[in-house]
Amino acid sequence: MHRSAPRLSRILACAAVPVMLVAVGCSSDSGSGSDAEQKAGSSSSSSDAAGAEPTKPAVEPAKFTDLPDACTSIAKSTVEDLVPEAKKKGGTAGRSSDLAVRGSCSWNGLDDKGVKGSQYRWLSVAFTRFDSDQSLGSGAARATEDYTKQVAKEKASEGARKAAAAAAPGIGDEATAITYQLNKTDEDFEYATVVARTGNVVVTLTYNGAGYAGAKTPSAADILKGAQKAAKEAVGKVDATAGADGAEASPSAGDAKKDDRKGDEKPESEATPKS
Repeated sequence: MHRSAPRLSRILACAAVPVMLVAVGCSSDSGSGSDAEQKAGSSSSSSDAAGAEPTKPAVEPAKFTDLPDACTSIAKSTVEDLVPEAKKKGGTAGRSSDLAVRGSCSWNGLDDKGVKGSQYRWLSVAFTRFDSDQSLGSGAARATEDYTKQVAKEKASEGARKAAAAAAPGIGDEATAITYQLNKTDEDFEYATVVARTGNVVVTLTYNGAGYAGAKTPSAADILKGAQKAAKEAVGKVDATAGADGAEASPSAGDAKKDDRKGDEKPESEATPKS
């Protein structure tokens, strides 16, 4: 009987070993699983952080939120001086789907001097305003891009002779005057176009003239001087009346489409009188 007691103790001890091993094994598996989950979570967090795009800084608000009336942007006295005997003293407005984005006006007239011939003049002004857009850029940057395009376009005018371009200081933030000659209806026309930018608005002013029935062609210097004077007035009108409050409403998709030049028309064709 005394020998059985030690033997029983040994049996119980051996029976307990698998239970302990199982317990240790479970404890070991649990620990390794936790480490794996932690590593996976850390890897996922790192991946998310690396894949996140940085937030773009907000674009600068557009300076101008509206445009002046194109037909009153040039003083009446200036129009009378540049376009004697204008057919419409108040000008002819161009069609626009949104006058807060684009507007234009033109004047033309034939000053008949009898046996001394006649003098024809044509004047036009056009405004284009650009809103700030998070995806397209600030209004000023977009206007600068358009300004550059318009200058290049005027330099490449079809049929132009003796084309020249020069900076026009004192008109807006930046301005370029393009001059050239063009033959139409067997007469030589002198042209001057001033493209200017003020803030987020581009102003394009064109002035041209010709002499008919033996009258002399106006000098290039006089045409350029008149164009610069009118352009300065038009730009000043933008600065004075175009709602420069430093804030703008967010442009809609429809506004972005309106900023596209396609579909808009010039204020009036540069019709020339019959000699």
